[in-house]
Amino acid sequence: MGKRGPKPKGKIKIKWSPNFAYAIGLIVTDGNLSPDGRHLNFTTKDYDLAQTYKICLEIDNKIGLKSRANEKEKKYYAVQFGDVIFYRFLLSIGLIPAKSKTLEEIDIPEKYFFDFLRGVFDGDGYSYSYWDKRWRSSFMFYLGFCSASKIYTLWLRGKIKRHLGISGHITKTNKKICYQLKYSKYDAIKLVKKMYYSKKVTCLVRKRLKIEATLAIVSERASGET
Repeated sequence: MGKRGPKPKGKIKIKWSPNFAYAIGLIVTDGNLSPDGRHLNFTTKDYDLAQTYKICLEIDNKIGLKSRANEKEKKYYAVQFGDVIFYRFLLSIGLIPAKSKTLEEIDIPEKYFFDFLRGVFDGDGYSYSYWDKRWRSSFMFYLGFCSASKIYTLWLRGKIKRHLGISGHITKTNKKICYQLKYSKYDAIKLVKKMYYSKKVTCLVRKRLKIEATLAIVSERASGET
């Protein structure tokens, strides 16, 4: 028999925690598993998010710059590292290479689902609000998640419904195939309270501050109506 090579050493500590689940959410949205079975890439427009990703996975890799598709300008921040064990772990919970349109269910412990969801939101989520004068100047608030995979979007919707009893609404854009799972006002507020269950949770600060500003208006509006 030939000599066996050394066992691969894991760079990432695989142990579920709020930060670990959050990082998995980021990987689901902005991460990529290389076909080589070893390397993982994380790419984002937000430098702070790249830094947070490193902190959550406890790695010290450099943050590089890269371009996408036919673009020449390197305006995206990227973190890459190799870890066979972590790569196999990601495969075991449902991630796959070239996942954007074929992603399905992700095996996340129920205890950490909303930490995972917060990572998904910081990666490919959005929120917006506005005054709707058609309805006595009511203040509208929406929160949503985007994905190119319909199966994954349906799974995400189902998980949220089982936890909070809210259904949301799925729409599809035609220009670039993308499914949007959207929640409005009071359902969105329920989601926000679960995702940001503590002031100390790891998150993309600018998104949290935007939501807090929106909630302040909603609260003020509610107080004025009583």
